[in-house]
Amino acid sequence: MNDLSTMTEHDERTVKYSVARRFIIKLGIIAHGYGPSAARLEGYLSQVTEALGYHGVFRSTRSEIIYAFWKDDENDQIMHMAHVEKGGFNMAKLARVGELVEGVVDGGISLDDAYSLLDEIEALPNPWGPLGKAIGFVFVGVGFSGLMSGNILDIILSGLLSILVYINVHIAYKYEGRMLELLPFSSAYAVGFLTAILKIYLPEINMLVIVISAIISIIPGFTVSASIVEIVSNHVVSGSANLISGLIYLLKQFFGAWFGLATINILWSGDMVDAVQTENIGDWLFLPLLFIGLGIAYQSLIRDFPWVILCCLVSYLGVMFGNEFEMTYLGTLMGAIVATIYANLWARKFNRPTSIVLVPAITVMVSGSVGFRGLLIVAGGESDKGFDQFLQMFVVALVIAAGLLIANTIIRPKATL
Repeated sequence: MNDLSTMTEHDERTVKYSVARRFIIKLGIIAHGYGPSAARLEGYLSQVTEALGYHGVFRSTRSEIIYAFWKDDENDQIMHMAHVEKGGFNMAKLARVGELVEGVVDGGISLDDAYSLLDEIEALPNPWGPLGKAIGFVFVGVGFSGLMSGNILDIILSGLLSILVYINVHIAYKYEGRMLELLPFSSAYAVGFLTAILKIYLPEINMLVIVISAIISIIPGFTVSASIVEIVSNHVVSGSANLISGLIYLLKQFFGAWFGLATINILWSGDMVDAVQTENIGDWLFLPLLFIGLGIAYQSLIRDFPWVILCCLVSYLGVMFGNEFEMTYLGTLMGAIVATIYANLWARKFNRPTSIVLVPAITVMVSGSVGFRGLLIVAGGESDKGFDQFLQMFVVALVIAAGLLIANTIIRPKATL
């Protein structure tokens, strides 16, 4: 199936202008909550509008979408502004929205029906219920701890504390308001506090590995990386807002973890120095857990799971290949390039949103954990080393942005969410 702009002809204006506008406005609001970047959302809305026989220009930010529609005369526009809230990534609902739009453009679904179906998609339960998502948090925590060369105790405790983080996330999203605002601080504080207590009785554990691995599922690394990509792509307003939001979230987590560790340090006069990390137990043992956990965390559909895992693997192999040349950040660049090329080819082959497979794969190279680790090192008294590592977060994000741009030049991306 071809791009939306070439799927069908609407030379005879069979679609009512007002009905088309109403559908596009709701489509933008609904899709915005499932995590696509500003560039993808704007491009997609333009393609759908063209396919329906009209024209439009769209500007998306973290908090609003501006719509401009016209028929033939660009100077005769109808404007609309919608307030939106940034939601989490939900690949299942993103995929269903894409399928719905394809049905509209092909003529199989009327716009009136599609307008109602958007509400039904929004109301659908997530494919992974509370138990499934909790298991996803555990898989990500255990997998990341293993990749960070944690010992057996580090890996087990990372998985157990990941459950605590999930419970906190579940409660925060259920009650929202202040609970949601406190989520990054409260989760990191609880993990830091409990890890410091465990350190008293288990001196062989590595607190830094455990704290980062336990909260890695909610560290906004992808948000930081994606915001850099948006800024580089000339979406400065949206990119800057997402970058600032991601950094604030990261700082809340840092202060939470720091205060949690400090609470026990104040009450306990013993030695709290981290043990020497062991040799890596084996990447190939923990990679599948990490990949599966990411697929669950992003609410991927079962039928998309093999492709998500394969894209994550392609990304990781690209990183490993680039690292063989011992050039700084070449591995990250190669990982981003091969993952994006794979995602673009997959989207063209199966006519599904690129983000379904690309977002988890880019998360494998996530830069947020680097920044968080740097902040904790600064808190430990090694200011120079910590700040250097914190700044690496932005360098990694820029390298990922460069990889995405290079790959999109090699294989032109399809207009999808």
